[in-house]
Amino acid sequence: MARYRSLAPGQTARVHIHDVVTGEDVVVHESDGVLLEAPNWSTSGDALLLNGDGVLWSLEPRIGAEPVRIEHEALPEINNDHVLDPDGEHVYLSAADGQIYRAPLAGGLAVRVTGDDGVWHFLHGVAPDGRRLAYVRMPSFDVPGRLAVMPAEGGETTLVDTGEGHIDGPEWSPDGGWLYFNTERWADEPGHAQLARVPDGGGEVERLHTSRTVDWFPHLAPDGATAVYIEFPTGTLGHPADKRVALVVVDVADWATPRERIELPGGQGTINVNSWAPDSRRFAYVSYPTEG
Repeated sequence: MARYRSLAPGQTARVHIHDVVTGEDVVVHESDGVLLEAPNWSTSGDALLLNGDGVLWSLEPRIGAEPVRIEHEALPEINNDHVLDPDGEHVYLSAADGQIYRAPLAGGLAVRVTGDDGVWHFLHGVAPDGRRLAYVRMPSFDVPGRLAVMPAEGGETTLVDTGEGHIDGPEWSPDGGWLYFNTERWADEPGHAQLARVPDGGGEVERLHTSRTVDWFPHLAPDGATAVYIEFPTGTLGHPADKRVALVVVDVADWATPRERIELPGGQGTINVNSWAPDSRRFAYVSYPTEG
C-alpha cells in the first residue's frame, strides 16, 4: 500500500511562485493527478524540486511547465523532507523507511547516509558548507522530536538541547551561525508551536516571535534578510493537511511585523522545506484547493 499522500476528489495541487518585492503570485503548474509537495528551488535557479507519489520531480519555474520524474535507484518512497546539497548537483531525501539518502539531481543511484539506530530521521537542513545535516530525531511518533546534527557523509549524531517540547523544521541560516526551527517548548496548550533559533553548536534558545497562532517552518532567504513561515490556526495539533493557513513574510530583523500574509488552503506539503529562489525575492509553495 502506498504511503505517500493523494489528492482528494475534486482537489488540485497548485504550484505557486511568489515575488516578495512586487507581491505577484503566479501559478506555474496545476495537477489533478499527483499531489505535489514541498518545493525546493535549485541553486542554478532553473528548476523546482517537488515530491509526489513517493518520488522526486523536476519542474521548470515557468507557467505551463510540466513536471519530469527524476529516476533514482535504491531509493524507497520519499516524503516531503528533502533539501538540496549546496554543490547544486545532489539532493538529500527522507524516505518512508525512516532513513536519509543522498542522490544525484540528474538521477541515478541513491546512497543511504543514516545508520541503523532504530529511530526516524526527518531531514530539514544542510549546512551552507555541505558538511552537516540537521534533522528531527524521533524514536517513535509518541515522543517529541529532537534536534539532531550529523556529518553529511554519515556518522555520529549530536543532539542539540532546545528544551522540552517537540521541534521541527531545523535549518541553518545562510551564514551558518544559527539553526532556525519551530518548537513547543513554550506551549501552554498542546501543539502551540512557536518560532525559534539556537546558535550553531548549541546555546541559549531565542524565541523569534510570540503569537497565539501555531507557527511552523521558518525559512530564510539566501541573503538572510527576509523569511517566510506557515501560520496554522490557534489550537492546531501538528502541521496537518487541508487547513486554512497563511504564509507570513517578514524581515528577519522584525518577526513580529508581517510584510505580507498569503492565505490559502494548505498546510502539510505547502512549504515544509526551504523554497527560496537564489535571487532572494521569490519563493515557491503549493496550495490544495477543492472544488465547491
